[in-house]
Amino acid sequence: MHRHDAKGFLKMSFDPASLSYNAAGLIPAIAQDETSGEILMMAWMNQDAVRQTLDSGRVTYWSRSRQAFWVKGESSGNTQTLVDFRIDCDRDCLLVVVRQIGPACHTNRRSCFYTAVRDTQEVELLKPESASNSH
Repeated sequence: MHRHDAKGFLKMSFDPASLSYNAAGLIPAIAQDETSGEILMMAWMNQDAVRQTLDSGRVTYWSRSRQAFWVKGESSGNTQTLVDFRIDCDRDCLLVVVRQIGPACHTNRRSCFYTAVRDTQEVELLKPESASNSH
């Protein structure tokens, strides 16, 4: 059923099966910091990870290497709490706006996107956080 909110925006019920997953049943999910707008990381979700994320508010990915669910921060303490869940126009990519606690990257950096290519050279943009700065 379609409804409109107070501002006139269309609202309809959401079914994770309506997303466009790749042949492996996965969809890329880009995590963005709610405050700074910084892109923190990209990981994969399957249909169940989408459901778990929406149901729990704890961002849950699918680990391709472990073939298991990965609740961000479950072992490291560097958690991602869901603030907003967005779908791109082709329904084949997700943007999860998150409240990030601690570094998002397994290298102990705030973002996984810490290397730029400038004038054919790789440039490190972020240093790993010290243990005293991370949670």
